[in-house]
Amino acid sequence: MTTTVPAARTANALEARRRKTQAGLKRIQAALERLAGTKTPITMAAVARHADVSRTFLYEHAEARTLVAEAISRAAGRRVQDRQAEHEAIEVAWRERALNTEEALKAAHDEIRAQREQIGDLLGQVKDLQTQWSEEDIVRLTTDNANLTRRTRRLTAENKSLTDKLAAARDNVRFADKRIADLEAQLIELEQS
Repeated sequence: MTTTVPAARTANALEARRRKTQAGLKRIQAALERLAGTKTPITMAAVARHADVSRTFLYEHAEARTLVAEAISRAAGRRVQDRQAEHEAIEVAWRERALNTEEALKAAHDEIRAQREQIGDLLGQVKDLQTQWSEEDIVRLTTDNANLTRRTRRLTAENKSLTDKLAAARDNVRFADKRIADLEAQLIELEQS
C-alpha cells in the first residue's frame, strides 16, 4: 500500500525549504560584509561559522558559492591595493629621507669648500704681506686658523655621517623594492593556484 502525500503538503514543504534557503543566503551575505569590514580572511569555514550555516549548504547552493567566491576575489583585490598603497607610502618616505640627506650632504660640501677657500685666502694673506705683524695680529690669525681647522674637521665628520645615511637610505629603498617584488610574485602565485 502506497501512501500519497497531498499536493498542498508538498507545496508547503517546498516553500519552507525555499524560505530557509533565502534566510541562509541573507545570513551569508551579512557574514561576508562583516568579514570584509573587519578585514578577516574569507574562507568557507569562516563564512559558515559566521552565517550559522553548514559548509555543505555553502557547497551545494550555487548562489552561496558564487557569493563567497566573489567576496574572496574582492578581498584579494583589496589586499593587493592595500599592499600597493603601503609600498608607495614606504617608498615616498625613503625617497624623502634620501633627498633630505642629499641636500644636507651638498650643503656640507659647499660649507667645507668655502672654509677651505677662506683658509687658503688667509694663508695667502699671511705670506703676501710685507709688513711686520704685531703680536696681537699673529695671535688673532693663529686663533682664526685653528678655529677654521676645527670647523673644517667637524664639517668633514658631518659630511661622512650624511654620506653614510644616504647610503643606508638607498640600501633601504633597494631592500623595500626587492621585498615588494617578492610579495607581488607571491600574490601572483597565490592567485594562479
